[in-house]
Amino acid sequence: QVRLMESGGGSVQAGGSLRLSCTASGLSYRTYCMGWFRQAPGKEREGVARIHTGYGGTDYTGSVKGRFTISRDNAKNTVYLQMNSLTPEDTAMYYCATNDQPRCPAGFLESDFDYWGQGTQVTVSS
Repeated sequence: QVRLMESGGGSVQAGGSLRLSCTASGLSYRTYCMGWFRQAPGKEREGVARIHTGYGGTDYTGSVKGRFTISRDNAKNTVYLQMNSLTPEDTAMYYCATNDQPRCPAGFLESDFDYWGQGTQVTVSS
């Protein structure tokens, strides 16, 4: 059974940084695709960043490029999201998700990922 556990959320002031962690267990493949999504109140869930834990390829949504960095530690089955220069617009519940497949899906939508963590709240104040 696939399980994803996020941690690292919290409250920071604008310009601050946070690092989120997502630890996976029960996966079918040694390498896989992991994504970070976020959902603000009243908005749709959007893809933020994703990484292939094998070759390390990454994708970012435009609004976080240059500020957020996704990385992985395969020995720990953990993916990180380093978030710098945070703004109030980054306030949301952040989720990690995987498709439990050896390659990333062509799309980066909520429907492309099958397994989700419980979420961790990030709040950025101005």
